[in-house]
This record gives sequence, structure tokens and C-alpha cells, in this order.
Amino acid sequence: MEMTGQQLVPLTQDETWQALNDPQVLKECVPGCEVLERMNDTQYQLTMLTKIGPVSARFKGVMTLEDIDAPRGYTMVFEGQGGVAGFAKGRASVALAEEAEGTRLSYAVKATVGGKIAQLGARLIDGVARKLADDFFKCFNARFSSAAPDRTV
Repeated sequence: MEMTGQQLVPLTQDETWQALNDPQVLKECVPGCEVLERMNDTQYQLTMLTKIGPVSARFKGVMTLEDIDAPRGYTMVFEGQGGVAGFAKGRASVALAEEAEGTRLSYAVKATVGGKIAQLGARLIDGVARKLADDFFKCFNARFSSAAPDRTV
């Protein structure tokens, strides 16, 4: 599965960077995220409950940040196990660019799934992945769009 997209975030580039590195913000905005804990400066442990078609799974895994170029971007490498449902692993590159109205966040995701989930078909998996990304950005942007000009992240 491959997916790309862009979002305009209503924060400065530095504020967007801080928010994207705040485990509490991410936990609140990642759909189905139950646990997101920082293990060290570049690794997070996570547990996420998701449903793809008829298959529900609780994925437990690790997300590692690589190629960190604060506050311009990084690459997230993730791998998770969902028990009998299968596994997911992949990479997501995130780039931030300052704009007059906020920050342009661009992303490119490459992921693979295996096990029972892989049997569901690429169209279903891609649709769920796009919905998860859309839901994340709706939550992320809504969280900050009503913030006051002197907001803190």
C-alpha cells in the first residue's frame, strides 16, 4: 500500500513539529490508539485497535523516528503485530514547510500487511488506511484550529 497527501495545519512550523512529537497529542488523534509511550528520544511503543472489514485486531508495535531534521521533517518506521489478524509494517516520510496560513504537512506512506488482513484485498485496506489518515488530520487540525494566538503545544 502506498499513500501520499498534504494538509494545511493551522500552526507555525515549530508548533506543528512540537505537536507531531508529543505522545499525548498523537495518542488523542491516532484513531484507535490505546497506548503511545515514548521509549527513548526516537522510539515509541504503541497499541492500536483497528477494524478492517470483518477483521478487528489490536496491534502492538514500535514506531521509530529516523532521518530527523527538526523542524522540517522525519521518517517514521513502524512495525506491529496483530496476533492471528496478521502484521503491519512500513515507513512514513513527513515534511513540514512554513506557509502564511500555517504549515504545509506533506506525507508519503509505504506499508505492507500480512496474515488474515492481507487476504481482505488491497482496495479495502487502502480505503481504511485513507480513512485513518483523514480522521487523524481532522482531529489534529481541529485540536489546534480553535486555539488562541498565544497557544502552547
